[in-house]
Amino acid sequence: MQITIYATIISFIIVLILGPVIIPALKRFKFGQNIRDDGPKSHLKKAGTPTMGGIIFILSIIITTALVAKKMSGSLWVALITTVGYGFIGFLDDSLKIIKKRSLGLRAYQKLIGQITFAFILSYFAYTNKDIGSLIHIPFTNKMVDFGVMYIPFMMFVIVGVTNSVNLTDGLDGLASGVTLIVSIFFAIVTYGLGDKDLSLFCGALAGSLLGFLKYNSYPAQVFMGDTGSLALGGAISALAVLLRMPFILVIVGGIYVVETLSDIIQIISFKTTGKRVFKMAPLHHHFEQEGWHETKIVAWFCIFTAILCLIGFLAISF
Repeated sequence: MQITIYATIISFIIVLILGPVIIPALKRFKFGQNIRDDGPKSHLKKAGTPTMGGIIFILSIIITTALVAKKMSGSLWVALITTVGYGFIGFLDDSLKIIKKRSLGLRAYQKLIGQITFAFILSYFAYTNKDIGSLIHIPFTNKMVDFGVMYIPFMMFVIVGVTNSVNLTDGLDGLASGVTLIVSIFFAIVTYGLGDKDLSLFCGALAGSLLGFLKYNSYPAQVFMGDTGSLALGGAISALAVLLRMPFILVIVGGIYVVETLSDIIQIISFKTTGKRVFKMAPLHHHFEQEGWHETKIVAWFCIFTAILCLIGFLAISF
């Protein structure tokens, strides 16, 4: 557990050091957020706030891992590659938004190609790894189910789905970072219980970096993580779920990600089939904004809900 604590503290400190360096640089290069016209009107005042802040915690995770890890295992390498890989896709997306001065960057198919590529790398590594294979843990049981040849396509679907869900959740100051901080702490405890020091170190680095990032990302945000950050977080959480054989556990503890995505899907289907909207605005956090909730209250409740789901997640696992 000591190595996880060291990683958490070091990562936290690195973010506090990098923030005052990177945030002014983002302002200097005019890497400001473009706000969608069809979003909540209260968000228009956030236009120009520096984005791509995910660079801060991605660098922190990389540096911390390099400093703390005595030896880089295959799982640790893959977790880092997945995180950085998805972060790079987000970086390209954010860069195009800034260059073209619009709220849309990469085209959907371009983003999807990149996501599928890294999803395949992660899934193939797990499938061919003798310590992981094609077994998946079933929550609330001691059973593992062998997905056989369907393992890789199933996991690719999960990974791409999770990364996009985290991306959807990143819509309020501190929301995605706060929720993912709690989920990363959950996985830190799980990896420690399983005796996986490498992934426990990775969880500590992830948790510490997000804890530090909240200093700059909580309301009112000094910097947004952008797709650079949200896709990187999705990649990191996906990597943990796959490498630990726990994609179904992630559905439980990452319930906020699931609900946010479902609200978006329901809204689109309802509007296209009936012309009516189920929610005042989607994803779900925007619905509550339209109901008059302040975004700090929404973030607080979503984090509380995530904490409860993580407690349920512990019940679903047999160490």
